[in-house]
Amino acid sequence: MWALRAAVCLGIRLRRVGRCGPAPRALPLLPWPTRALAAHGRCGPGRPEGPGSGGRGPREGGGGSGTREAEEDEEDEEDEEPEEEDELLTSGPLLPAGTQRVCLVHPDVKWGAGKPQLTTAEWQVAEATALIHTLDGWSVVQTMVVSTKAPSSRLVFGKGNFEHLTEKIRGSPEITSVFLNVERMAAPTKKELEAAWGVEVFDRFMIVLHIFRCNARTREARLQVALAEIPVLRSNLKNDLDGQRGGSRYIMGSGESFKQVQRRLLKEKEIKIRKALEKLRKKRHLLRKQRTRREFPVVSVVGYTNCGKTTLIKALTGDAAAQPRDQLFATLDVTAHAGTLHSSLTVLYVDTIGFLSQLPHDLIESFSATLEDVAHSDLIVHVRDVSHPETELQKASVLSTLQGLGLPAPLLDSVVEVHNKVDLVPGYSPAEPNVLAVSALLGHGLEELRAELEEAVLRATRRRVLTLRVRLAGAQLSWLYKEAAVQRVDVIPEDGAADVTVTISNAAYSKFQKLFPE
Repeated sequence: MWALRAAVCLGIRLRRVGRCGPAPRALPLLPWPTRALAAHGRCGPGRPEGPGSGGRGPREGGGGSGTREAEEDEEDEEDEEPEEEDELLTSGPLLPAGTQRVCLVHPDVKWGAGKPQLTTAEWQVAEATALIHTLDGWSVVQTMVVSTKAPSSRLVFGKGNFEHLTEKIRGSPEITSVFLNVERMAAPTKKELEAAWGVEVFDRFMIVLHIFRCNARTREARLQVALAEIPVLRSNLKNDLDGQRGGSRYIMGSGESFKQVQRRLLKEKEIKIRKALEKLRKKRHLLRKQRTRREFPVVSVVGYTNCGKTTLIKALTGDAAAQPRDQLFATLDVTAHAGTLHSSLTVLYVDTIGFLSQLPHDLIESFSATLEDVAHSDLIVHVRDVSHPETELQKASVLSTLQGLGLPAPLLDSVVEVHNKVDLVPGYSPAEPNVLAVSALLGHGLEELRAELEEAVLRATRRRVLTLRVRLAGAQLSWLYKEAAVQRVDVIPEDGAADVTVTISNAAYSKFQKLFPE
């Protein structure tokens, strides 16, 4: 099941890649079925793919004032190996362009080891439908929930159910493709289903991967998507070469067959992508060290996809650069936004990629490094959409994922749970204790949330609020402005001093006492 979260944005600006229409292709892909409707110049279907080409609009959660590490890094890295990066990120379309009328087929496992946990068939179908509607020009024209005992079998369904499905799909000319709501289909399964049904068949991995590709904006997010595409390219390569003659013939003078050359090139591409991602991880580690030296508390905001994380961060920080969108996986890149608490303490709110139940494992692996920022945060805020009919299942999915990340126990124990979108549930009141109900869109409950966040941050970072008497003629006051959060200054003219109320860490206070002994 899954989740993810993204990395503090680092990167250079790259040229537009992966655009539909005649797109450059690193490796050949299988032809689309004849019943798929064609369109021109559309990605995604329906929009150009890649950054800077329209895509799906601005990403959810731009950076905050002075903390948009993505943009700062883009300026620093703008001239670093752009052509090599473009080559790594160039590949053919994942899905057919144009309008698609989809038949959603959900295999329902009612018992046994294959029965999904923490979910229901109704919720899975609703989530699959939302994924399809995220794609421009795609719509679900039929939905079929079909029982199966072994969804991993060659044809997924038993003989009777499979024949019934085949009859209905072939008898519905309005259907141009099928979305089989399973994590991954084996290549032989995909080939047999397409031959039987006469249309292209997609699994959950392909749909989610395409959404990720269209929404990826930063260098790191695009590299992570490119890494997740490697298994697809490898499978397409095998299928194409198996269907062609000459794949095993040797290329003159090289000592390699055509098949071996293609496999080697693909392996080299994977190695280069992993090396590029490792460089970005090291840079992100340096950024975290800089934040630690400055003693900025970091609050990671997590939650199920489309629960309102970016909207809440925008409400707390007033950052106009944050652009929330009512769309699954609008945020793929972790961004940091500066906000100020009542104590004048500056904190960094880290916006993260939304979680999703049954996220394909290949995508989890590709984006695993982006979770590092959550593990290094001082506090986690779990945002829930209480207007969603399956909000409890979403909560269970998020908590299960967090527990599987190996986070420090104190961090998990101090999670602040926020119930968002209460404006859509008239008269809502949380049943659980220590939970805050807010409407990030309308601003309801934000003052109470800020107060709770301040207490939680002070506890987590071992800060305290002190009133210190300092001499106006010395360097004490300027030092406190630099190293602590000054709340209030009460000048005492007759003494040439001032009482300064500050929020200060234990380490900074110890340093203050050593520098300015009484």
